[in-house]
Amino acid sequence: MAPKDKYTVILPTYNERRNLPIIIWLLNRTFTENKLDYEIIIVDDASPDGTLEIAQQLQKLYNPKHILLRPRPGKLGLGTAYVHGLKSASGNFVIIMDADFSHHPKFLPSMIATQKRTGCDIVTGTRYAGDGGVYGWDLKRKLVSRGANLVADTVLRPGVSDLTGSFRLYKKSVLEKVMAKTESKGYTFQMELMTRAVGMGYRVEECPISFVDRVYGESKLGGEEIVEYLKGVLSLWVKV
Repeated sequence: MAPKDKYTVILPTYNERRNLPIIIWLLNRTFTENKLDYEIIIVDDASPDGTLEIAQQLQKLYNPKHILLRPRPGKLGLGTAYVHGLKSASGNFVIIMDADFSHHPKFLPSMIATQKRTGCDIVTGTRYAGDGGVYGWDLKRKLVSRGANLVADTVLRPGVSDLTGSFRLYKKSVLEKVMAKTESKGYTFQMELMTRAVGMGYRVEECPISFVDRVYGESKLGGEEIVEYLKGVLSLWVKV
């Protein structure tokens, strides 16, 4: 009999005190109702709002078997947070997603079913194919996102409709190999992961999702991140 699949969710957090209990409850319900083995690794970057203290309470509530805490001493970048969390992952599949409730766990069963049906290496949630969509953004934010994807698609031609998305399911062995070649540390990390994975010959399938703007807190996307993104696109075009 083949070993049972286990799913590791890596949740980087920074000032997510109010969102974290909601997303953990939804993740626990989704995995429990679908009879899936899981663990959630919370990587908090010394959030000044007390996110880590909330995570510690959630660990006691849901069992340390399911909630692992891997805090860091400061804000060290989104990419390195995933690298840090992956070191503790015991699942054979890894899910990366946001902790701000913009990625709803209700889409995980569809993403997992897509992987099982196709045997692919990566399933990426897409806002821009099928019945996927974006809710809660103003026109400016939608244009920025669409523009970012258009620039990346034109320059890099990755073959996916939502290169800037960050809701994905990976085979752990694949993620480890791709991460080892990825150089980005910040918001371009997700884009580089996917571009390199495609370049390395890994099979990617898409699953439509609805992206909802964060429930609590402020977006961490600013002018500096947009400039970093554009630099990242050009850098990848040269390297990959």
